[in-house]
Amino acid sequence: MTSPDTSGLASLRPRLPSPVQEVVDGRFERRGVRLLLKRDDLIHPELIGNKWRKLAPNLAAAAGRTVVTFGGAWSNHLRATAAAGRLLGIPTVGVVRGDELATRPLNPSLARCTADGMRLRFVDRTTYRRKAEPSVLAALLRAAGAEDACVVPEGGSNAEAVRGCRELGAELRGKADVVAVACGTGGTLAGLAAGLAPGQRALGVPVLKGGFLAPETEALQREAFGGRRGTWALDDRFHFGGYARVPAELEAFAADFEQRHGLPVERLYVAKLLYGLVTLVDEGALPPGTTLAAVITGRPFP
Repeated sequence: MTSPDTSGLASLRPRLPSPVQEVVDGRFERRGVRLLLKRDDLIHPELIGNKWRKLAPNLAAAAGRTVVTFGGAWSNHLRATAAAGRLLGIPTVGVVRGDELATRPLNPSLARCTADGMRLRFVDRTTYRRKAEPSVLAALLRAAGAEDACVVPEGGSNAEAVRGCRELGAELRGKADVVAVACGTGGTLAGLAAGLAPGQRALGVPVLKGGFLAPETEALQREAFGGRRGTWALDDRFHFGGYARVPAELEAFAADFEQRHGLPVERLYVAKLLYGLVTLVDEGALPPGTTLAAVITGRPFP
């Protein structure tokens, strides 16, 4: 099973493998747990973290064709795809969930997408939910004038992306007992777990409520590798009410972590991951002597 040739993306000079940084935090130290940060946020200034790992193989597969993808009004994935299109000279179309009038003026995320050349098409939520149906997808592509486009799913998670994220696990072989990552669609977790060595395990912290990610992650692994790979689990307790929900408690936690370690903490994914890990360690879920790696998949957008 081969992945698309991503050598043409080398001109963007990604920092791979991304660095691993050890941090001393009393909340982990007093429980005998060593904390590492896998700094995927440093891979590229605009194609950050798992966005690089998931987009790179899909952009290579596009081979210069228009890329059509999907997301909500605050989607980091849309923003990263638009940036990639600008950097590589690839036309991009973003299908946005929701009413266009309700988003005017455009929020900073969508405004950045249009500044990077992405054409936005807004669809109602009912149509958006049916976007994977062949007839609905064909109609969306016709309306966008992009019938021959390379279609990348919401969040960028497909077989190509999962195989791209497998390298993340390979980079962490022998470096940690447990590797934890925040999850939106399950693609990064699926690839990460497949790339780890036997004896290592992956932990996913979903940022959306609903408890749907286990079957989604298994399905992605079947699509990418033919079956379940690696040892992985999910803890659904730390979504704080759903995607883009950042209540005061989480905001305070993130600000405190930034002050402790001088690390900008992205709120929608990374803050929930780190909060979850502090909670798990406090609960004694990780035995003394464990080396824990947290994958920093993003950083706050300016």
